[in-house]
Amino acid sequence: MVTLNVAAQPRNSFYITNREPLIVQPYTPLPLGDIKPHGFLRKMLELQRDGLTGHLDSIYELVCGPTNGWLGGTGDGWERGPYWLDGLVPLAYMLDDPRLKEKVEPWIEWSIRNQREDGYFGPIPMEEGTYDKIEGTQQGNREDWWPKMVMLKVLQQYYMATQDQRVLSLMQRYFRYQLSKLTDYPLGNWTFWGNRRGADNLAVIYWLYNITGDDFLLDLAELVHQQTYDWTSVYSGNMIRQLNPPPPLHCVNVAQGLKAPVIYYQQHPEQKYLDAVKTGLQSLRQVHGFVNGMYGGDEQLHGNDPTQGSELCSATEMMYSFESILPLTGDVYYADYLEKVAYNVLPTQHDDAFLRKQYFQQVNQVLITDEKRNFFNDDNARNVFGVLTGYPCCTTNMHQSWPKFIQNLFYATADDGIAALIYGPAEAEVVVKGNKRVRITEETGYPFGERINFTLSFDGKAQFPFHLRIPQWCEDYTLKINGEVIESQPENGILILTRIWQNGDQIELTLEMKVRTSYWVESSVGIERGPLVYALPVEAEWKTVQDQKRPHSFYEVYPRSNWNYGLIEDDIDSMDHAVEKETSIDLMPWNWENAPIKIQIDGCQIDSWKIYNHSAGKIPVRPRLTKERCEKARLTLIPYGSTTLRIAQFPVVTIVE
Repeated sequence: MVTLNVAAQPRNSFYITNREPLIVQPYTPLPLGDIKPHGFLRKMLELQRDGLTGHLDSIYELVCGPTNGWLGGTGDGWERGPYWLDGLVPLAYMLDDPRLKEKVEPWIEWSIRNQREDGYFGPIPMEEGTYDKIEGTQQGNREDWWPKMVMLKVLQQYYMATQDQRVLSLMQRYFRYQLSKLTDYPLGNWTFWGNRRGADNLAVIYWLYNITGDDFLLDLAELVHQQTYDWTSVYSGNMIRQLNPPPPLHCVNVAQGLKAPVIYYQQHPEQKYLDAVKTGLQSLRQVHGFVNGMYGGDEQLHGNDPTQGSELCSATEMMYSFESILPLTGDVYYADYLEKVAYNVLPTQHDDAFLRKQYFQQVNQVLITDEKRNFFNDDNARNVFGVLTGYPCCTTNMHQSWPKFIQNLFYATADDGIAALIYGPAEAEVVVKGNKRVRITEETGYPFGERINFTLSFDGKAQFPFHLRIPQWCEDYTLKINGEVIESQPENGILILTRIWQNGDQIELTLEMKVRTSYWVESSVGIERGPLVYALPVEAEWKTVQDQKRPHSFYEVYPRSNWNYGLIEDDIDSMDHAVEKETSIDLMPWNWENAPIKIQIDGCQIDSWKIYNHSAGKIPVRPRLTKERCEKARLTLIPYGSTTLRIAQFPVVTIVE
């Protein structure tokens, strides 16, 4: 017998979770290494290991090599080294890879062993005027607060994997130093990044407080919040809704700031902080938004034309914001949004070998070249697939995306159970009620397939709750336990199953995935199914370019098939689309050849829709074509994440007599 909606215990008993006076968090992240990916998710980590993440210190030695300021050198002392570690640390411990752990150790040890007596840690400050120039840009002041925020995240993860108590000591001393200095040297003193990104600092302060209970940390939290850009007002107000001209907001700061109101909400649980984030996301969608969940932001926010750029760092930081918000709120809205970005945007913005990345991607992307486009900033080949093309932030920051996504597949719950709120093939070990350690294995073809199977493994019997998310896009679902259909109703999108579980119990959740449409700029239409967006792939020719100005080659991609198709209105309205599924899912499903699912739909070519300024031209608005001018073509759409050149927001064609 299954009992639903069991009242939660006050706080989780076994993991680092919020202590009073902070709010009770419904879900608590597990220690790093307790979640292991399977299938294509493990393959993504292996690609990172064998690609840029595992070798960036030799590929980008100028910054990630031994002269880095975070290793005591005179080289780069700003964000790039810590950015790399922010992905390298979780990758090393998820894969339990000795070689990667060995790469991590010198950076951790240098920070810990070289902390100053006053609590400062990080690169040794240098005299004014002595900073080297890296990649043509001058380093920020080495005392800048912002890079420390990234390294604090690195140290936090390292502690979660190793329980190294020296990390806690370093943080306590550094936060006392910060409390003593912030009045005279506020977060924005050296660069504005610290002011815009103070929530990253605040999140680690609260995390340390949950371990130590030091009251001074709550005072520091208030000060850090006061000095952080007022994202609550920005998201609640009309700034994001500006278009003529667009608001002066940096695209990555917007993604990174999304978590700021909810992080502070932990100490001051006022509804306005929760409301602000959803209002801001709604504004982004309506004025700057794309079908894939991202928004126009080629440095500055830039409207919703699907040929505007979307920065890789924006996707990375948007994912991390949702990963920060979800366990604090338990709101499945953020789980849905996180999957949309992870399973659509992320895989198409790096190549299959994880050796080249695309700084800006486009939703309607029909040509990738080192040529100027209608971006606010297109310096240094921001549209091509390269190592150091675009600004190097993405070269070093991209590495956290897949590991941290995987780290959020399972949580411990406030009622001492297990939660699966993000879906993908993996396994985890979770301590549950009664101090019982349970292994949960998830076998699934999700996000391509509808069925998700869980198997519980442990000694004897145990009674604990198991939380499952029902996505907001899912109209119907089937739940089975050991083959028996269970009638159940979710509360706020969460099924809570409490029973006496036995070793080998199996839970099967089938989520109905219907094809659905969404409408965007110029009445363009997007096709979606489950968490995936579908796009028309364009046959692509990849060309390697070796530019003498750059140390690494990059890829340009040229179209070799027609792309200028619209979807026929009557076909869209009837939703008469054929879904074709492969019987198995390749370990690398993120390319045209291996796409495990396809959607067939009728369309017709629009001759007047041509390339403009090296991108697809402006979307034709509701073109009206006669039957003679519209020769129907059967179009095969594949998952957006499996495309390189594509159309994903289609004109809607009306056929007239």
